[in-house]
Amino acid sequence: MRNAALLITAAIVLVLVNVSIWQREALITSGRTVLLELAPVDPRSLMQGDYMALRFKVANEAFPQGNIKGLKDGRVVLAVDPRAVGTFRRFDDGTTAADEALLRYRIRNGQPKFATNAFFFQEKQGRFYQEAKYGEFRVSPDGEAILVALRGTDLQTLGPKPDGGL
Repeated sequence: MRNAALLITAAIVLVLVNVSIWQREALITSGRTVLLELAPVDPRSLMQGDYMALRFKVANEAFPQGNIKGLKDGRVVLAVDPRAVGTFRRFDDGTTAADEALLRYRIRNGQPKFATNAFFFQEKQGRFYQEAKYGEFRVSPDGEAILVALRGTDLQTLGPKPDGGL
């Protein structure tokens, strides 16, 4: 009986983990591409080991001077230009136009967080990302987002070439 309960619990956990993975993969494949401009971060913490600390300009626009008192997790509406660059338009009011996208934010440690506050990369590859200007997200219609790449000033995807070259 005890072994059966353990096996059933393990099976449920595996199903839930796989559903979560499937949802993330579906978001990466079919989510809308939205680029968010990076905002300056403390240069001492820009590159720390194998990740880059990130902050997004949209956070500064939506929450000027870090004004988040009394706010809970929610969504903002982004204006998305033809290049897919998103800028803050307003907080979610239940409507979006074709040139807008929802983006979920979470308040963590007194700071707004959009999907992530860090970009991880392979060891010794930080040089590829030093010129990052935008974070590339895949965004679902309900505002869930996942960071998939960093892009430079000309919107080119940054990172090592797939063949391992520079």
